[in-house]
Order: sequence, then structure tokens, then C-alpha cells
Amino acid sequence: MLYAQTTPAEKRVAFRAGLASGELLRFPGAFNPLSARLIEKKGFDGVYISGAVLSADLGLPDIGLTTLTEVAGRAKQIARMTELPAIVDADTGFGEPMNVARTVQEMEDAGLAGMHIEDQINPKRCGHLDGKQVVDSDTAIKRIRAAVDARRDPNFLIMARTDIAAVDGLDAAIDRAKRLVDAGADAIFPEAMRSLEEFAAMRAAVDVPLLANMTEFGKSELFTVEQLQGIGMNMVIWPVSMLRLAMGATARGLDSLTDAGTLEPLLGEMQHRADLYELIDYEGYNHFDSGVFNFTVTK
Repeated sequence: MLYAQTTPAEKRVAFRAGLASGELLRFPGAFNPLSARLIEKKGFDGVYISGAVLSADLGLPDIGLTTLTEVAGRAKQIARMTELPAIVDADTGFGEPMNVARTVQEMEDAGLAGMHIEDQINPKRCGHLDGKQVVDSDTAIKRIRAAVDARRDPNFLIMARTDIAAVDGLDAAIDRAKRLVDAGADAIFPEAMRSLEEFAAMRAAVDVPLLANMTEFGKSELFTVEQLQGIGMNMVIWPVSMLRLAMGATARGLDSLTDAGTLEPLLGEMQHRADLYELIDYEGYNHFDSGVFNFTVTK
């Protein structure tokens, strides 16, 4: 009932153990707290909270318009609804190194298991669009050092995302990743890798956990879990996928209302009321107030 029983500290310990297990951790992107609970119910390893999804949730493009307060607040709402560890996209840290330091502590307080900070300039843009610009190595390193110095829980994961491959190529990305690890990054997120071979080259270059981004309609091929496991990747995210599916279904529903005047043809595609009530543990609230759940929902 209400929120998760697993504490943020316990989630962070479990997340660290998962990363050290040698297994590929699967983190679908949640677009709201309820979808995070469904991700858990379906047996995944964790929940990813995408900056692009949080921007889209506000009707905004993913160009750095969201604030630390907005992202931390929504991330807290999502993370507290699941027993799984959740990691959040913190963009460029919402400012200079001191802002990055504050971001880390806000995300710790929000109950996240970790976050990633990227090396794009401000304002940033989606990692799979052309025309990106990255900061110099010194600035990128200062962001990571500020993050590492600011955290209070040593198990809170500081991941460094680098977008430099799309700007200066794979060799530059490998060099940048090594520098970020030396600066204290616990894990590396090499954005917009174009092939399995590029992921493999990054894997061979650094010893820390690596994240693969399997976003649709981007620069990367959509590799399977088995392919990514085979080259030693530690995490895979599908950051916007669940939102895309939900919005696609919503568009089809609206079209049905326009064309047929009813949603009856789409009932089979809907989550049933009984499944929704089970997911939100409606019956569990009955332990506190028998008047809340005093009915039966049949399929």
C-alpha cells in the first residue's frame, strides 16, 4: 500500500550488486509512477527516468528547458512507487559544477539509485539529433568531480554520459570515457553508438559498468538483450519506448472516437479495470478502511 517498502539505501545496494553480477540489467523507461509499478510487476531489473520523457510530459522539447526542481520532483514520484532501483537523466547537471553538486544531493533525497550527467553544452539537445556540441574535457571532468564530491551515500551511482562520439568520433569518445572514469565516474553511458562493434570497443577500453541506450528512431541500431549481454554491457535502457507505445495507443483511440464514435473495437487493447486495481493495490487499502474496497470487479 502507498509507496515502496524498500528504502532508497537498500535499492542502491541492490543496484550495485546487480551491476557487479555480470548480468545485463534491463531498465525500461517509466513515463509516470504507475508505469514504474508495471515495469516491476513484469519482472524487470530497474526503472529508467528519461529527461526526454519528463520534457515531453510537460509538452516541451528535450533541449534543457526542465528545471532541477521539476525533474527531482517527478523522479521522486516515480521512484517511490517501486521496489526497484531507479536512475534518472540529470542532463548537464542544471548548471555549473556547484549546480551539479546540488543536483546530486536533490536526487539522493528523492530516493534515486543513481543519475547520469552528460558532457553537452548548455542548452543541450536530444542525444540522437545532429548538431550537438560538447564541452571541453576540463569542463566535463569538473562536472563529474563535483558530483562525486557532493554525494553523501557512496552507493549512489554517478554515471557519466558522453556525447562526443557524434561530434569527434569513437576514438574521442573512448578517450573522454577514460578521463571521466579517472575523475571518479562509477559508470559510463556512451551515447549514440552506431554499431555493436563501437559498444564492444568501449567495453574493451574501460573497466566500469557501461550502459547501452536502445532508443527507437535514433543513431543506434536496436540490438537485443542477448547481443548486448554477449559483448559485456551492464545495463540497457529503453528510455522513451513506453511513452511512444502509450501515445500511439492514445492516438488510435482518438481516431476510433472520430471514425466510429466508440472505443468498443479497442477494448481488447485496454488495461482492464481489474488489472488496474490490482496494480495499484486497491484491495490493500481495505486494511485501513473497509469502506474503500467493498466491491468486486469481474473480467
